[in-house]
Amino acid sequence: MKLSTQSPTVELKRDLGLWSAVAIVVGTVIGSGIFIVPQTMVKLVGSPSMVFVVWVVGGLLSLAGALSYAELAAAMPEAGGEYVYLTEGYGPLWGFIYGWTQMWVAKSGSIAILATGFFYYLANFAPVLEQVFFTVSLPLGAHGAPLEIRYGQLFALALIFCLGVLNYFGVKIGGDVQVAVTILKVALILLIVIAGLGWGHPAAAHASALAPLTVLGFFAALVKSLWAYDGWNNVSMVASEIRKPQRNLPLALVWGTAAVIVIYLLANLAYFYVLSPQQVAESNRVAATMMRQVLGQGGANLVSVAAMISIFAALNGSILSGARVPFALARGGYFFSPVARVNAAHHTPGVAIMGLSVWGMVVVLSGTYDQLLDYVIFASWILYGMTTATVLVLRRKRPDLARPYKTLGYPAVPVLFVIMAAAIVISSLYNSPRESLMGLLLIFAGLPFYFHWKKQRARI
Repeated sequence: MKLSTQSPTVELKRDLGLWSAVAIVVGTVIGSGIFIVPQTMVKLVGSPSMVFVVWVVGGLLSLAGALSYAELAAAMPEAGGEYVYLTEGYGPLWGFIYGWTQMWVAKSGSIAILATGFFYYLANFAPVLEQVFFTVSLPLGAHGAPLEIRYGQLFALALIFCLGVLNYFGVKIGGDVQVAVTILKVALILLIVIAGLGWGHPAAAHASALAPLTVLGFFAALVKSLWAYDGWNNVSMVASEIRKPQRNLPLALVWGTAAVIVIYLLANLAYFYVLSPQQVAESNRVAATMMRQVLGQGGANLVSVAAMISIFAALNGSILSGARVPFALARGGYFFSPVARVNAAHHTPGVAIMGLSVWGMVVVLSGTYDQLLDYVIFASWILYGMTTATVLVLRRKRPDLARPYKTLGYPAVPVLFVIMAAAIVISSLYNSPRESLMGLLLIFAGLPFYFHWKKQRARI
């Protein structure tokens, strides 16, 4: 039986340069999180100083992951990213579990979160988007409540579909859009920071604490910060479409992640300079609240535009990079064979792009922003920890593997990352058992498919 309809003469093209790769890192990481999660973080750790500690720890942890991934990406610059590394390190079963989880849980969930965050900010101009369109009378919502479908979720479906179509027509188009929108959104965020620090008046209640600090609270806040940092690994998924990957992939991973850390710390410095911890805790659009206090409603509107541009870039980057995972899985014979097709006219994995987009649209309807976030982080960090451990495994298993870049601080950096990833997974399971177990259920649901495709491969 033929497992793939991939034409041997139609391949992906290396159309992405260094700036496109950096833009995928920065543009995919900076999405909705920096505009939304500070509210939850300050509630969990109680004070601005601890919020900054959480941001720094989350940033250093992400940088440790990027340093580790850079070694793998430079050594194996192929489409699929972690799918390739896990298959090489542990065998096809683990590569399959990664690809399956990305398709049905992690990447599709990230796409759904970003599209949901987009409509949250668009609702600043069109409040009707927050109204309920339809209610499903089943215990599928938060804490077993009925599931409410809002008008904004319908808009989110259309947005995902349109970006899927855009990326279908060529990686260069998607990459050029990513560069342009990333430059624009970073400029707007820096403008917000300058406005807050330059024209804002310091809040009077900076010293007040909202709640006592606990270990569980710290890790719960860390999970929120790691969602805001999530996406630094996405550039490795399009490795086969990046020029000079042995040089450009490590540069994009490390410098892109470092730039995001600096931008996030500056943004939070502006938030807590102008607003008290109580004001931050009461606002689900903290940047807009800050700018409203500094420049009035016009400032709040500017933030909403900046947030939507930011989320748009992250959403585009997620679709562009994420579709390469099920594509790589199908090329290996462990997914539905049409997903392995490369479009002859546009040199893109068109079926994979549209398949991921459509499933992301389904996930949009499954929950609210916070529910989807917990659902994604749990599954993602299982995979991040396993992938980073691959650096250690392959150093012993494949000492002959050419490594144009080697992880700075090896072995301490990848070991620290793996330990923290395990702690985050355990914390997520404790704090959000329902969403975490749903993620696990979807992961294990892939095992019968794996053995089915494995038997098909054995018949060839």
